[in-house]
Amino acid sequence: MACAAIALAVSGCSTAVRFRSSEASNPVATATVLGSRYHGIASYYHDSFHGRRTASGEIFRQDELVAAHPSLPFGTLVRVTNVRNGRSVVVRITDRGPHVAGRILDVSRAAAEQLGMIAEGLAEIEITILELPQ
Repeated sequence: MACAAIALAVSGCSTAVRFRSSEASNPVATATVLGSRYHGIASYYHDSFHGRRTASGEIFRQDELVAAHPSLPFGTLVRVTNVRNGRSVVVRITDRGPHVAGRILDVSRAAAEQLGMIAEGLAEIEITILELPQ
């Protein structure tokens, strides 16, 4: 019974692509303009990635406020806001991903905790570009 409920919940979360932006029609080709905002679905890195090298060459640490995005430059700072509960966190882009259709950001466990998305695993978010790397 519990397995069926979990399967139903997971399948309901993963089928719809909900990326939308007034400034870009393609989530992979995100414009890197300060203040730009993007909406979509975020997930968080599994603990098994802790200690692995990211696409930027940094070592991923689940206790840091970092994230993976398909195209934003490494080092970009973005504010991530959970649309459902209003909680937000600032993360630095250090990796490429997510590698699952329909998602626009993978955040570290520390960021996921601050966003209040650990239990669900996914969250509808808004990303705001705060600072581009020098």
